[in-house]
Amino acid sequence: MVRGRGGGAILNPSDAAAGPGARPPKDETPAGEFDEKGPLRRCFVTYRTLPKEQMVRFVVGPDGVVVPDIAEKLPGRGLWLTASRDIVARAVARRLFGKAARAAVTVPTNLPDQIEARLLARCLDLVGMARRAGRLVAGYEKVRSWLGEGRVALIIEASDAGPHGVAKLGRQVGDCFVSRVLTADELGQAFARDRIVHVAVQPGRLAKALKADTDRLAGFRQDGAARPTGGHSGEAGGSEERIT
Repeated sequence: MVRGRGGGAILNPSDAAAGPGARPPKDETPAGEFDEKGPLRRCFVTYRTLPKEQMVRFVVGPDGVVVPDIAEKLPGRGLWLTASRDIVARAVARRLFGKAARAAVTVPTNLPDQIEARLLARCLDLVGMARRAGRLVAGYEKVRSWLGEGRVALIIEASDAGPHGVAKLGRQVGDCFVSRVLTADELGQAFARDRIVHVAVQPGRLAKALKADTDRLAGFRQDGAARPTGGHSGEAGGSEERIT
């Protein structure tokens, strides 16, 4: 994830629904206002307290299986981890979910992959919502036009784009946030096209939701920890934990 000069954290609003056909949230946020607000949560591996937009929530289902709650809507007590493949893998390997839940739980061994897949689906759903709401354009010329009009809060560039394609926008990007975590093929899925390299999103809650969720997805697509871990691993409590 690359930030412009006006960098800052971003909220992941609870009303940014992730399903096709879902009603888009209202867009009221002025450009550039990616303020770090909202409730904080504590990572049970690192003990770091962070905005929940930088974390992933988990719940224990009725069958005792740990489930990632990407949309943060499932009932039950939430267990929070920093949005990092390394940290989630550490929690699985050290059997820390059961200790955090103080219950016997079952943890899928592919939990980090599950989270990445769900975050990807959520990001593509949000791209589709923004497109249908007229809050997003794709293609170099359209993106350049919106940039010139000052209508852009977030630029999404394909992670596998060639250096020439990325450099084409050059200094026009200015203070906009730039995300480079989705591939051209993945972006194309949201437009029923083969490949998309450049996407621009207008200011508002959809831009904020996309910024937050592409940030979280980046934590599962980079090698190692995507964010500083700090603290130390927690060993409090006690439970039986089964990894499947």
